Amino acid sequence: MTTELTAGGMPPDPRGAACFHVVLPDIDGGLRERRVSRETFEANVCTGGSFCNVLHKWDAADNVFGDAPFESEAVAVDGSSYRPYPFEPNAAWVVTDFTGPSAETSTRNVLIRQIEKARKLGFSMQAAFEFEWLVFEEDAASLRAKHYEGLTPFAVDNRCWDTLSGAANAPLIAALEETLAAADITTAGLGMELGKGCLEATLRHTDPLRAADDAVFFKAVTKAFFRQQGMSACFMAQSDAAAPGLSGHIQLSVLDASGKNIFAAGPGELSEAGRHFVGGVLKLLPEALALPAHTVNAYRRMTPGNWAPRTATWSLGGYTTAIRAVTEPLAAPRLEFRIPAADVNPWLGLGFFLGAGLWGIENRIAPSEPVRASGNESALPGLTPLPRDLFAATQALAGSDTAAELFGKPFIDRFVQSRLHEVEALRRAVSVAEKSRYFESA
Repeated sequence: MTTELTAGGMPPDPRGAACFHVVLPDIDGGLRERRVSRETFEANVCTGGSFCNVLHKWDAADNVFGDAPFESEAVAVDGSSYRPYPFEPNAAWVVTDFTGPSAETSTRNVLIRQIEKARKLGFSMQAAFEFEWLVFEEDAASLRAKHYEGLTPFAVDNRCWDTLSGAANAPLIAALEETLAAADITTAGLGMELGKGCLEATLRHTDPLRAADDAVFFKAVTKAFFRQQGMSACFMAQSDAAAPGLSGHIQLSVLDASGKNIFAAGPGELSEAGRHFVGGVLKLLPEALALPAHTVNAYRRMTPGNWAPRTATWSLGGYTTAIRAVTEPLAAPRLEFRIPAADVNPWLGLGFFLGAGLWGIENRIAPSEPVRASGNESALPGLTPLPRDLFAATQALAGSDTAAELFGKPFIDRFVQSRLHEVEALRRAVSVAEKSRYFESA
């Protein structure tokens, strides 16, 4: 899935970058980078660079959980990942990833393997992400000084899809869109959403690897853009009990070798292949929820009071189920995976969605009937309930032979290790709500 390098060892570079921000994905879907000159990039990266394998053995706070040895491993440039760097003239971003033992534990490679499998089955895909996020009138220092409590929201007068708030903040939103475009990230829609300081962006559909890359860089660019304004963008699933839950929905269409959408059927209907795709995702979801919902906080969104689905259900157009089948226009139906929150690792979320769906097609797994009532009930008759927290989800993933078969046992083993560490890292944390409830009554 890597693009061939040019004769000089360079990926396609039509803009003539003078320096490169060389990024590697970490296990949580974040980007770690080194800024290097063009000369260094040509001499030491394109010809066979290396990087420390600790990236798959530490958490988002840079605390190590994995075992030694910590050593350099070979990396390779993916020339197809080239994009302009929007914060510096004559600069570019490019993705590299491990090619040695750590290649098997890369979340980006999880998606690449599913794309390769789909192509062997004669399929091509189009995918897109849709994110909600909150903006606060806080910089990095004030966030820490306030211990992330009592923050001042941006656009305090905002209502969902609010015209007034959108107009009042149009210059800022337009500037964000311009910055995203400078990084080759195209939005199909960008504006205000539900809650104080809440925005939403729908990214343009493209091939699945580029779509996931766009999603990762979208979050990076958006956070950097607002930080440059002295503000902060937050993609936590549930930043506060009173805040709206923030989604990271994934859209997917699958085409056969002739270019026909395999989900297409009549009006208000989903094809047999589409139903089998849905069946695979819903059957595997109780075992593998930790893949598209990989943080402790993700499960706080899947609680009463939010629109987030809490069951392995699907619907024809409904907004409260795990999968929403969008059947019109008839020539271009798509499936929308509504479980992921805004904190989703895009490579892993889309990798799970595609991999589980292909497994459903191969094994002709029939789903339950589509739900017409609310699909965000915590339990529905005849359905396997979803895990309620990351610990339960990780235990289920550790015991899933199907997940190990589909996504690779080395990856699942490392990811389970990382999620158990994540649970333990927050087990002793005491919330303000707990203090107010028990401080005097205990």
